[in-house]
Amino acid sequence: MPAFLNPAEAEAWVAAGLIAFLAIVVYVGVPKKLAAILDAKSAQIQTDLDEAARLRAEAEAMLADIRTQREDAEKQAAAMLAAAEADAVRMAADAQAKLEEQITRRTALAERKIASAEAQAAADVKSAAADLATQAAERVLAARLASAKSDPAIDAAIAQLAGRLQ
Repeated sequence: MPAFLNPAEAEAWVAAGLIAFLAIVVYVGVPKKLAAILDAKSAQIQTDLDEAARLRAEAEAMLADIRTQREDAEKQAAAMLAAAEADAVRMAADAQAKLEEQITRRTALAERKIASAEAQAAADVKSAAADLATQAAERVLAARLASAKSDPAIDAAIAQLAGRLQ
């Protein structure tokens, strides 16, 4: 007989106690309770996994949506930048045209002022020349009148006036 089956040996009693303990555990239904607990835990884990999968799908959908929005925003920003650059070019061209127009206007105004000043200077010179000519003529006439008692031209003009008045 093997040693573990000999009732005089301690191993036999340990084996018998273990078998009795296992029989009591099976009789009380611990394996069923343990299986129920494990099944509940398994169901909870499965629920958590399903929830995690659902959350992951939501997160991936949100990520795709955010990427789409970012791409749209980048396209919109690029379009806005292109429009701003076009506006800047247009504004620069407008400013250049206005500057050229203003320069043209100021040049024309300066030319008109110069022409006016030239005309005024010419008029002043003519006026001064006329004044000098008048003064010279006056001196010449005064000198002639002083040397001659009567001017034949004046006498003729007076004679004509007498004939006309009658």
